[in-house]
Amino acid sequence: MAGLADLSATGLVAYAPASIGNLAAGFDLLGAALAPLDGSLLGDLVHVDHAKEPSFQITGPFAAALADDTRPNLALRARDLFVEAVRAEGDEVGPFAITLEKRLPVASGLGSSASSIVATLVALQALCGEPLNGSDLLDLAGRAEGLTSGGRHLDNVAPSLLGGLQLVVPGRDGAPATRRLPWPADLLLVVVHPAYQLSTAKSRGALPERPDWHATVDFAGNLAGLVQALHSGDRALLGRCLRDPIVEVHRAPLVPGFRAAQAAARQLGALGCSLSGSGPSVFAVAEDEGQAAAIAEAIRRAFAGAGLESQEWICALDPDGARVLTPGSHHPSREAHP
Repeated sequence: MAGLADLSATGLVAYAPASIGNLAAGFDLLGAALAPLDGSLLGDLVHVDHAKEPSFQITGPFAAALADDTRPNLALRARDLFVEAVRAEGDEVGPFAITLEKRLPVASGLGSSASSIVATLVALQALCGEPLNGSDLLDLAGRAEGLTSGGRHLDNVAPSLLGGLQLVVPGRDGAPATRRLPWPADLLLVVVHPAYQLSTAKSRGALPERPDWHATVDFAGNLAGLVQALHSGDRALLGRCLRDPIVEVHRAPLVPGFRAAQAAARQLGALGCSLSGSGPSVFAVAEDEGQAAAIAEAIRRAFAGAGLESQEWICALDPDGARVLTPGSHHPSREAHP
């Protein structure tokens, strides 16, 4: 089946980057969009076009992982929410021909579902002349994500849509909103994905119904400290707060080799190392490319010791988030995927 590079003569193609949810300190509240330093596109692509009849197909290296899922694909759910929102404004859109190039592994902790959702919404928004505003798209993305995670969570869809490091905050109307946080330009994110699936449902199922008061206060102080460190440039405080005081202890046993990987990264001076989102992927923060490469190799060896192959990326933050790709900006030979 043709890839999106062969389909872009008509319609348009949108890309939404992978993301790290939680970023250790901010369970359900922090998320970072990823941009590999090698220039590859780490995220899903969605091609959309107007059509006489609706159609949907999935291509890409991880299309087979979705083949046995009888539920509507998240791209289709995002489409339906988009059409519903536009119709509520008094306009009519569709039908659409949609192709999802599934390039992120599923159940990986890399914001795979968020990438599919966001790329679909951004593609449809551009194709239809941008009938909705940015807040509408964020709301739709959160609603679509909630169909799989059991509630509206923005820590992956927000950075995938908007780029950078995003903090979920209370909005004026009571709905969640986001604010971009500063991130030191020299700090790199080492991301390692072991060949292991861990569903969000299983990962959330490992959490207690309610954390105790001590853990809750520790979480609040740690997140506030991280935000202060980022705004003030306090690198020592940043290192102390790049940790997960509330959920990691419950999820760590679900990922073979995680504790060994975390210990190896810390031994090499990583400012922080934790699960990416709900796992099993792991991220670590490094201060230069040499250190990042060493940390990536150490984490890879730790997973190998647990019998798992892995793929790693050294990333900066993606400042732009989801976007429509211009002709010639999609280079399959440069794309990195496991």
